Amino acid sequence: MQRYIIFPNLKHLFVFPNYVSLPAYIIKVLFICHGNICRSPMAEFVLKQKVSERGLAARFEIASAATSREEIGNPVYPPVRRLLQEHGISCAGKTARQMTTQDYQHYDFIIAMDQNNLRNLQRMFGPDRDHKISLLMDYTDTPRDVADPWYTRVFEATWDDVQEGCDGFLQFLAKKIPELGAV
Repeated sequence: MQRYIIFPNLKHLFVFPNYVSLPAYIIKVLFICHGNICRSPMAEFVLKQKVSERGLAARFEIASAATSREEIGNPVYPPVRRLLQEHGISCAGKTARQMTTQDYQHYDFIIAMDQNNLRNLQRMFGPDRDHKISLLMDYTDTPRDVADPWYTRVFEATWDDVQEGCDGFLQFLAKKIPELGAV
């Protein structure tokens, strides 16, 4: 049986056969967008549903935050909330918050929705020395920004991007951590 040493930066996970048993590592994921009322909470709750459906909820800590202060304290944007509800996903109680320096230390993956979010994160935290920051759609076969429904009003396009990105992220993790199983 193989055991895994899990480094906080899971992108650089190494497998060591027959290593001493380690407690199950909780994979900590933080989704980021500008205001934390549309795309990042959608990704947060979609990924929570996907890991729950696979019986993996106890292996994950999933949250979302903003790069800006504009929406702090506001609930998920109503059209996003309705879309999540239509798919049987509750986001009750979620309010927007801004990312902190403690978040950078705490989370293994900080996954932004677009290039502007990446630039804002670089301004906030400087170089990503731990290689924690990525774009959601970089986990897909067609890297791009997640469609922003705040401007497009096409919430289904954002839903499709988030689904594809979360599926790609889980496939990425399954390759790194085989015990997560096929996803």
